[in-house]
Amino acid sequence: MSASGGNKAIVAALGANLAIAVAKFVAFAFSGSSSMLAEGVHSLADSGNQGLLLVGGKKAKREATEEHPFGYGRERYIYSFLVSIVLFTVGGMFAIYEGYEKIKHPHDIEHWYWPVGVLVFAIIAESFSFRTAIRESNEIRGKQTWTQFIRRAKAPELPVVLLEDLGALVGLVLALCGVGIALATGDGVWDGIGTLCIGVLLIVIAIILAAETKSLLLGEAGGVDEVKKIRAAIVDGDTVTRVIHMRTLHLGPEELLVAAKIAVQSDDTAAEVASAINAAEARIREAVPIARVIYLEPDIYSAAAAAAGENPGKTPGGPEEASPEEASPDEASPGEAGPGEAGPAKGGPTES
Repeated sequence: MSASGGNKAIVAALGANLAIAVAKFVAFAFSGSSSMLAEGVHSLADSGNQGLLLVGGKKAKREATEEHPFGYGRERYIYSFLVSIVLFTVGGMFAIYEGYEKIKHPHDIEHWYWPVGVLVFAIIAESFSFRTAIRESNEIRGKQTWTQFIRRAKAPELPVVLLEDLGALVGLVLALCGVGIALATGDGVWDGIGTLCIGVLLIVIAIILAAETKSLLLGEAGGVDEVKKIRAAIVDGDTVTRVIHMRTLHLGPEELLVAAKIAVQSDDTAAEVASAINAAEARIREAVPIARVIYLEPDIYSAAAAAAGENPGKTPGGPEEASPEEASPDEASPGEAGPGEAGPAKGGPTES
């Protein structure tokens, strides 16, 4: 996800939520509807969340320092995680509390046209924001389903905005249903039930966001296609004959660390190995531009050692299934071999 694309969706959501929050609080002041109060707090929390995403994006652009040599790319993950906490506590828990109080102490809705009018306006405004998020997401989603996009996206902003906007739209419909039934029956308990449903909805979305962002904070590997491209780019068939094993890690949404042990010819000189490593790094960056930190360790491949050990060739983020032929050290094609820990390394790791 480009930063500009993500920011466009965030700014659109921020503008819509601020306008909607003001309208909802005005409607609550005139009608006394607990659904409107819960929805007002929800929109206010969403506005704060978009502010957190913008702050996280700005902080992530800071240059690497001696204390943080890999930079600050994960700031975006941290602030996205904070969004889930705010949504859970401020939005969800407050709505559940307010719904419980309204069910316990119901009262009639006054000036019904205020909440109904504001809810219709809010649904229209949120629909425009949701449409912007969908359009921005479609530019990078490719052939992934929406569930796959939410789970696999390395840039957290668009999935967060998508889930927030979806939750906001469903919450508005629940609020409208609660207010409508309360007006039709003359029983204010329905307004409280609608508020309670909004709280449960927000907590479920917050838990989903927290789980997905937690995975990013722990560190996710590169995507399947990226790992395949990196493996293919490392091997030149001359000096670098195969990838013994490899690991990748996202330092941020748009920065990937690559660490690999590569097999070189036993009679190569140190100068030849160093030149081959530099060439491999250049090929990796050309194939996968976000691979910015690269460590390649040369070694002498040993079929016996590979046959004796467990195959770590299935790098996290790499192909989930490997045929027996691919796992066999004797038949593996270049770039897809098993481990070879035997033999002293002819040189150390290099960093871009």
